[in-house]
This record gives sequence, C-alpha cells and structure tokens, in this order.
Amino acid sequence: MKFAHLADTHLGYRQFGLIEREKDFYEVFEKVIDKIIEENVDFVIHSGDLFETARPSPNALLVFQKGLLKLKGAGIPMYAIAGNHDMVMHKGAIPPQVIFKKLGLKVISPINTNYTHGDVFIAGLPYYPSSQSKVLKSKLAEISKKAANYDKAILVLHQGIDKYFGYKYELEIGEIPDNFDYYALGHIHNYVNDSFGRGRLVYPGSGEIWKTNELQDYNQNGKGFVVVDFDGQKPLVKRVKVDLPREFIKRSLDYKNLESGIAGIKEIIKNFDKKPILDLTVNDVENDTGVVYEIIKEELGELSLMIRPKFNMAGELPVDDLRDKDNALGPKELLLEQLTKYYDSDDVNQLAVDLYDYLSKDKLEESRALVDQFFDDFYDTVKGDAESSEVEDENMFQDESEDVQVTFKEVLK
Repeated sequence: MKFAHLADTHLGYRQFGLIEREKDFYEVFEKVIDKIIEENVDFVIHSGDLFETARPSPNALLVFQKGLLKLKGAGIPMYAIAGNHDMVMHKGAIPPQVIFKKLGLKVISPINTNYTHGDVFIAGLPYYPSSQSKVLKSKLAEISKKAANYDKAILVLHQGIDKYFGYKYELEIGEIPDNFDYYALGHIHNYVNDSFGRGRLVYPGSGEIWKTNELQDYNQNGKGFVVVDFDGQKPLVKRVKVDLPREFIKRSLDYKNLESGIAGIKEIIKNFDKKPILDLTVNDVENDTGVVYEIIKEELGELSLMIRPKFNMAGELPVDDLRDKDNALGPKELLLEQLTKYYDSDDVNQLAVDLYDYLSKDKLEESRALVDQFFDDFYDTVKGDAESSEVEDENMFQDESEDVQVTFKEVLK
C-alpha cells in the first residue's frame, strides 16, 4: 500500500495582488493531481491550508473540485484536515473542505477524528492555535489511545512544532504521541523528512512559493509532494518534485557594475516561458535610488512579471547586516517576551500574541471568537466538566450534518 501526502496548496492566493500568481498556484495543483494519479497511490492525505482563505473564491473552489473528481475517477480517495488559513475561529464555523464531502472528500474533524483505509488507521485534527494547546494535547491523547489498536497508523496535523518552526509554535516535539508510523504534517512550507516515533515525520512543504523566504529550500528540495510506501516495517518516503510555472530570480548586484549585472539577468531569463519575478538587491548605491530603479525597470520591466528591488547605500551597512537574523525578534516575539516577565500563564500569554496577530490584520471576527473560545475552555477546565467540553468542541463542525449536506452543484445555485 502507498499513499500521497501534500499540504499548503493555498488555492486562491493572489500573491503580490497579481492574477498571474493566482493562476500559477492553480496550475501547480493541477500538475500535482496528475502526478499523484501517475504514481498509482491508494489514497491521498492533505494536511491543511488547502485554500488561502476560509472563504475561497469560486475559481479556487472549482479548481479543487476538478482535482478531486479526477482522483475520484481514478479510484483514489482523499483524506483532509483544515489548516489555519482554511478556518474562521469561532463556534459553528466549518472549513470549506466540508462542501466536498458529497463528492467523496473524507474530512478529518474534531467530531470525526479518524478513518480506516484497509487496515491502516488514519486520524488527526484541524489546526488549533497555541491558546488552545490544552484542548489539542487532550485530543491527541485520545487519538493515540485509539491508534494503539492498529498495526499501521497515520497522524495528520497542521501545527508548528518547536523543533522545526522556531520561536512561535503550537506543539513541542515531546508532546506528540510516538505510537504512529507516519506523521503527515502541514503548516511549515519547507520540506522536512525526519525520524520520529516508530516511523517518519514529514512536512511536504507548500505547493508553490508562498513567500520569498522559501527560495533557499526550494532550490535545495524543490516543491511538490511525497509518496509513502507503507508495506515495509518502516515507511519509505519518496520526494516527487513538480516544475513551477514561473521562476523567482534572487540576485545581488553591485552598483558600479550595474550594467553587466543587468545583462547577466537578461541572459538568464530570455528563454523563460513565463515572465519571472525578480528579487534584486543593489549594493553600494551612490545615486538617487529612484534613478537606479528607473534604470532597472527600463531594462528588465518588459521581461519580468514583477521587480522587487532593495537598495543598500554606499557607506552604510546593508539592512540585513544590522541585525542577527537567527536571534531577531519581531513584534509578536517581543510582546511574548515582555508578557512572560509578568504572567505565569502560558495560555494567557499566547492568547495575547494570537490576538495581536489577528488584530494587526483587522480580523475582528476571528479575534472575538478566539477570546470567546479561550474563556469557554477556561470555564470548562475550572468546572471540571468533561462532558461540557466535549459537546462544545463538537460545535466546531456542527453544521456538517445539517446545512452543509449538499452537493457542490447546489452551492453554486
């Protein structure tokens, strides 16, 4: 038995506000579906952030529907969880994945945490923010107990883990159950393939370049998905790369040799099928940066989809050299650093950071819902009422058995 594992496809993402980039994400997803069928897998796992938002555009929905129906025609089912981009964090909210249940998508949710495919146990949870870490860990413990009854088990999560995610994460590596054979993770856009428990822990990475800080990993590992052979004592993971429709070119140019630097870029991109995105840094600039930009634009503007320039003036330290990147703290990290000086509650401190994240993006509805959920969980903990907690958690996807039992065709009406 073998299966495909992908994540973070972010369908509908219009990077830099460019419709061309939105189409690139669709094109990559279509290529992934075709390659999955070529691999002749038994099933597919999608580990969250299928869509860019919890309210995807009709185009994004239709692209996924087309891919899902292709898989269905090939006899390949898909199991999926919701990532943070797929969800609006309030009671009764459901991810857009639920729309496709009538078309065969098997949605893993808080009220339906597990399936079996043959003799393989497939279980997981949608994304939980750090402020709900106690609920997340409790649910993981329940799933782990169920997995103990199976010889082969897969855990599907969309969470940042401290070992791979850096400063802001939702789980520590030691908090993950160790009795699964494969850990199908999403959320981190770089490729990770690590040994854990009795098997492998894998982040397949994003399908396309969602942020330019993914370029280094893309150059090393490419973009795509993995195919997992599950027949042996331990799973064997094969990386399947997909050619991206458009290149990102990152170059550092010297102002004194600007002409030759531009000529070199022209030589690189002249035969590209699609116009690339240029991420350029010009060092030791001795002129007005506006003048330098106009030169670059005149020479490369027609050959590129977008130019993202950065200028380092002569005699000044480059911006990147003014701070230690590995230890740099952003606003959220600084907020958490200050909070921990005065409050002992990790949950309260993390709630503040999550609220900062939402409010800085004008996500008022999500902010209110996050606060409501936090205090509801707190109330249940204080009261020690386990039954109340379970009923409330079920409300996350309560409409699965009510208003959303419709086909995609009916939704379009």
